Amino acid sequence: MDAAAPIGVFDSGIGGLTVLRALRLALPTEDFVYLGDTARLPYGTKSRESIVRYSVQAADALVERGIKCLVIACNTASAVAIDALRERLAPLPVIGVLEPGAQAACAASVTGRIAVIATEGTVQGGAYQRAIHAIRPDARVIAQACSLFVALAEEGWTQGPLVEGIVRRYFEPIFCVSRAEQPDCLVLGCTHFPVLKPVMHDVLGEDIVIVDSAETTAGAVRELLQSRSLGKQTPGGDVRLLATDGRERFARVSSTFFGSGVRPESVELVDL
Repeated sequence: MDAAAPIGVFDSGIGGLTVLRALRLALPTEDFVYLGDTARLPYGTKSRESIVRYSVQAADALVERGIKCLVIACNTASAVAIDALRERLAPLPVIGVLEPGAQAACAASVTGRIAVIATEGTVQGGAYQRAIHAIRPDARVIAQACSLFVALAEEGWTQGPLVEGIVRRYFEPIFCVSRAEQPDCLVLGCTHFPVLKPVMHDVLGEDIVIVDSAETTAGAVRELLQSRSLGKQTPGGDVRLLATDGRERFARVSSTFFGSGVRPESVELVDL
């Protein structure tokens, strides 16, 4: 496997750009190819068969571009399709966002009371709960769907009284409980949510550890590349952006997640 090859990243849409941003910060010399399957988002409302099929198609499109590692920057695809992708693409390394987040939460929590916030589909699917209990069977996991956070993130509304009020309303049933019942760790189980992390810190204070799945995934990828001697030694940092639909909207919304502006003409449309 060529260490100079790019890292492939895919998501059902744009939220996975928070993972790409974390990857670029953790691995500044690496090159990346990001694919957002914007024509078929969200994956969370689809059947397991469709999710696996879409994920395989996205992965194959990235493999055709000569990647050395695949990052699944989508919680739904990480929960449903990672085993199928690992079997299909072996020996290509495949990392999802779910396992690193669960591992980090189990390590960070002192009390074993862990809160997970995600989309309704991810919460109802129970993937984070299972992943956390597999590592720490004694953990008490409280899962809360926070669907409005996705809309806030995509509108670029990441601060201000309105956003803080919505965050407080979602967090009330989780954290406004007795000290003995309160979680000491919060997992951001959706790739849209890291852009709201500063407001969450303001609402929760410093006693609650916030586990950002984007950052933990970037750390896992860095460790994997080091263990397999796949780290790129020469200067790089190039990023190719691919989408299956709506390059104008992709470019407009992406600045919130990516941290910098994207020109529509720099987004390549692909057909899966």
